[in-house]
Amino acid sequence: MSINAPLPGDPRRPHGPRDPGDAWVEGDHGRFWGRFGAAGALVHDAGRGILLQHRVEWSDQGGTWALPGGALHAGEDAVTGALREAHEEAAVPAGHLRVLFTSVFDVGYWSYTTVAAEVLTPFEPAITDPESLELAWVPLDEVEFKPLHSGFAAAWPELRERLASREFLVVDAANVVGSRPDGWWRDRRAAAQRLVDGLVQLARTGLPRRAGRSWPRIVVVTEGQARGAEDPTGLVRTVAAHGDGDYAVVETVRELTAGGGASIEVVTADRGLRQRIEKLGARAAAPGWLLDHVDSAHT
Repeated sequence: MSINAPLPGDPRRPHGPRDPGDAWVEGDHGRFWGRFGAAGALVHDAGRGILLQHRVEWSDQGGTWALPGGALHAGEDAVTGALREAHEEAAVPAGHLRVLFTSVFDVGYWSYTTVAAEVLTPFEPAITDPESLELAWVPLDEVEFKPLHSGFAAAWPELRERLASREFLVVDAANVVGSRPDGWWRDRRAAAQRLVDGLVQLARTGLPRRAGRSWPRIVVVTEGQARGAEDPTGLVRTVAAHGDGDYAVVETVRELTAGGGASIEVVTADRGLRQRIEKLGARAAAPGWLLDHVDSAHT
């Protein structure tokens, strides 16, 4: 983790908090910066590496390297806060990124959220406040050789492992829609479209995981009368099966695993299909699990 906190009594530190969240909190596990918690952005450019910040001496563990980040504002969610901090400290344009996952370190009275994002449109970072000595794109293999902030150093091995995995959620639309008796049989295409619309919202909010959230790429496979459901936002990819829907799901999984490094979850209750996709290295998830998350994303 990375916390741009000034050391008490340093004449170079900013005078007074800029926001109510800019304050220390203390407890049994120590003292941490950010009354409402803190967050940082793990920005990954496939061609250049991780964007790291060389921290000024008056900050906590000054002189080390870590992620641009800092204290959250009151009522601010971690993703918004991390991207705001990255923009304020390094001119990182949020519109050039796609959020991949979050990882949370929580001691009970304080938490730090790492927000990992991939660069979709290349940009050049710039020092835009006094909290950085320099900014640099550091190749993945070289990050550990920098003098890192202790929190970030502890978190980096797991963060790097998650960065290496491309996460996908493949949805067997016919099976998922058919699992809920809501009249879908009267208009199968409309029912499939409702599912896609719900998944668009889920693509925005992400899925809860063991310690954080993830934003997998979502692929929906439709068949028969349900073909034609689409997502105009581009957040959800739809695949219209020209024949057997199960075959299309298997081929989609095969396509996604071809490049290696993919983590794929297939949502279906079809036992035969589950066995087929598991042989390809994918995991199966129940329709009810997905629908519960879709419902939660709308509340």
